Amino acid sequence: MVYPDGPPPPLPAHFRGVPRIDPTRCPDGCRVCADACPTNAITVAGGTVSLDLGRCIFCPECESACPEGAITFTDDYRLATRTRVDLQLLAGEEQKLADALDARLRRLFGRSLKLRVVSAGDCNGCASDVNVLGTIGWDIGRFGIQYVASPRHADGMIVMGPVTENMRLAVRKTYDAIPAPKIVIAVGACAISGGIYAGHPEQQDGVAGMLPVDLFIPGCPPHPLTILDGFLRLLGRIEGVGGT
Repeated sequence: MVYPDGPPPPLPAHFRGVPRIDPTRCPDGCRVCADACPTNAITVAGGTVSLDLGRCIFCPECESACPEGAITFTDDYRLATRTRVDLQLLAGEEQKLADALDARLRRLFGRSLKLRVVSAGDCNGCASDVNVLGTIGWDIGRFGIQYVASPRHADGMIVMGPVTENMRLAVRKTYDAIPAPKIVIAVGACAISGGIYAGHPEQQDGVAGMLPVDLFIPGCPPHPLTILDGFLRLLGRIEGVGGT
């Protein structure tokens, strides 16, 4: 694979990427899309529609329900952000993509980044797409990124799942065992917001309430290309909206 020096690999026809909201197609007082959303990711306030990518599970319910075609899913795989606030997509606005770590951390991690992967109650969807990046088809090792078995050998951690109560202590201990400075990456809607489990008493509504998160990668699950794009933006290997 030549990406990111060449074009990205082809995406499947059913792929759903960054949603677009056309405010000119939203009738006053209409809440059809918000009412159809199973995770309450869509808010309609003061005539303005916003969509929380951290809650979105990228199902087509809002797109199917809207009689005006105001919400559509594009094939844009670039979704990762550095802050939770940047996952709030307003009608008619472009999403702010992740920028790079500061210069000091890029010097430390830019050529060699070791990550401990923690499945904190995920359904194995996010885990599958994270793990496939280590295979020969994607080969994240060519960027100096490697998954490691021990947090003591890691520079940071990837968290997937809503952080169930029985994994809460394990997540905390893993983070504490990683030498400073360290980074945390939340992959998938569950790790960001609790996803479809949000509000359930046996989980933590994601990792952001427990640990400082440096990179949010939304999706349910995010495509491997979305995850890789987030990693490379964090390391300063990709910049700007055009991927160059």
